[in-house]
Amino acid sequence: MRCRSATAGPSDLDRAVAFAADGPVPALTAERIREELAENRMRPEWVWVAEDGDGELVARALWWGRADSERPIALDCLQVRAGVADPAAVAADLLAAGHAAFGNRPGYNISLPRDWRAAPESAAAVAWRREGAGRAGLTREIERLRYEWTPQAPVAEPTGRLVFREGTDEEFLDAFVRLSHDSLDLATRNELLAMDAEQLAREDFEFYLDCPGERSWWRLAHLPDGTLAGMAIPSATPYHRNVGYLGVVPEQRGRGLIDEVLAEITRFHAAAGADRITATTDTVNRPMAAAFDRAGYEVTEVRLVLECPPQ
Repeated sequence: MRCRSATAGPSDLDRAVAFAADGPVPALTAERIREELAENRMRPEWVWVAEDGDGELVARALWWGRADSERPIALDCLQVRAGVADPAAVAADLLAAGHAAFGNRPGYNISLPRDWRAAPESAAAVAWRREGAGRAGLTREIERLRYEWTPQAPVAEPTGRLVFREGTDEEFLDAFVRLSHDSLDLATRNELLAMDAEQLAREDFEFYLDCPGERSWWRLAHLPDGTLAGMAIPSATPYHRNVGYLGVVPEQRGRGLIDEVLAEITRFHAAAGADRITATTDTVNRPMAAAFDRAGYEVTEVRLVLECPPQ
């Protein structure tokens, strides 16, 4: 089997784009892939295929990044042709080849229906993907709920429990540090195993600064007496408005203030005319999930995130 990028020319890329997207795990359509290629969020060198001895395609992997990314950020799509005896082995070889070329191991986001475990075909399709990704080094797993708000849902009015204002970079860095303490977010907890809270704060700050949203959107949340309660970072993806980052400092948790912070982000995006606001939270972060439910956000899918642990 030969694993390579689809860079031999337009017909080579066309063949990779047209690879059959069968099976129960949702895949990007050929039209959507071409849109991503046109926007430079997918590139021929990030489209990888596996060929058998006769030159027939047996697998495809599609990596994604921002238009200005030097390397891919995430694996969006992984497929192996039906009937292949050991799809996990093919997937592992294909991912390993891509990782070696990129010089990094982007995480793999598998989009699934909420009840995927109850469907034997879906569970089996996830199993070989999980095994193949694990063999290629993506051994850390996080399951997340993807939420979506649309204008049909209500927008909560301010209650006066919190006051929102702009802040300096230093104030936001301090808030990132404080919010990471005892966080239920698994990515935060995992990162703190490899770095201190100050370093993580700087990385989170730079990440959201680099997102399509504007720095001027960010707000600190205070109690009426001026005590810091949390922060709200409305953000965006290349496709739509996004909740971004939000939280309440440890000493103010358990008082329902997360509802106020989420409402501020929702109001901000709704006032700008957003027809969709997306958000994600870990399935184990039940307080955050409950806040989204109360705010009228609907679960649209489950995302199984497979990542490489820090080396």
